[in-house]
Amino acid sequence: MKLFVAVVAGVLGAVTPHAVRADDPPPTAPDDDDTADEPGTPGENEPPPPAAPAPTPAPAPHRARLSVNPHLHLPRPRVEDDDGRLEKKEDTVLGGKHFRIRTARGAVHVWVPPDYDRETAGTVIYVHGYYTDADGAWREHELARQFKASHQNALFIVPDAPAGNDDAVQWPALKDLRRAVSRANIHLPDGPVVVIGHSGAFRTVMQWVDHRLVDQIILLDALYAGEAAFDEFIASGKRADDHKLVVVAASTAEESASFARRYKFAVARERMPATSGGFTRRERGAKLLYIRSQFEHMAIVTSGKVIPTLLRLTPLKAL
Repeated sequence: MKLFVAVVAGVLGAVTPHAVRADDPPPTAPDDDDTADEPGTPGENEPPPPAAPAPTPAPAPHRARLSVNPHLHLPRPRVEDDDGRLEKKEDTVLGGKHFRIRTARGAVHVWVPPDYDRETAGTVIYVHGYYTDADGAWREHELARQFKASHQNALFIVPDAPAGNDDAVQWPALKDLRRAVSRANIHLPDGPVVVIGHSGAFRTVMQWVDHRLVDQIILLDALYAGEAAFDEFIASGKRADDHKLVVVAASTAEESASFARRYKFAVARERMPATSGGFTRRERGAKLLYIRSQFEHMAIVTSGKVIPTLLRLTPLKAL
């Protein structure tokens, strides 16, 4: 009898996946469409994993906050004046000679400091930003006062530049500006050439990066765009090894800091020092110096605390 019960239990175990109990409900007949259940794979009955999130689109290319018509960057045909000698007016400003040259491309101011020595002098070209012109910048930014405070032996030139996005670049070729000064019978020195540009001036300055005479560029809250041109000047161009770039930023701090981070040789500092003596030796010798300014956009060029100090970081000789 015990053997019979054991045999029956073994047969039932082979047919049912669990022990049969008296209170089990009777099996239901499968629908005609159902197919026999096959052995599954581990985890097949787990809920499906959540769908992978859609890839984040790549950020849009950087767009300058000062939108620029790309066609305005293209060099224009030279605009010739009516005669060979350009008209100029001369007066004395802060003890130095001041000339206002009239050209077909607008006014050009030239200032020669007291005790100027042409034999050892260089050239500083200051390009103003938007919402003014050369006359306005010369007067309202008190540029002669700032140039004199730098105590640098240089011929200072302030040309007209775009006053807004719709204005074309007046001097797309630096050689034409230099020629205009020479045609006004003002002799250019042979020393270093330093270019300073404020804000929208980058549109002009970026077209001069390949000029063989430019030694140093100072951008005053001006790195809105044109990064490729300034990379050529400081890193990828054929004369890049001989160049220096100073970038001062307030409203352009994000773009300027991002640009500086590309280069292992860049040196960064917070705040403009009160005097040029506040720069460290490393900062003074940096090929690329980035300064986060405590002065706001316009104060950078009107306070008198930035331009004279930075001019002392150039290869110009002191008076």
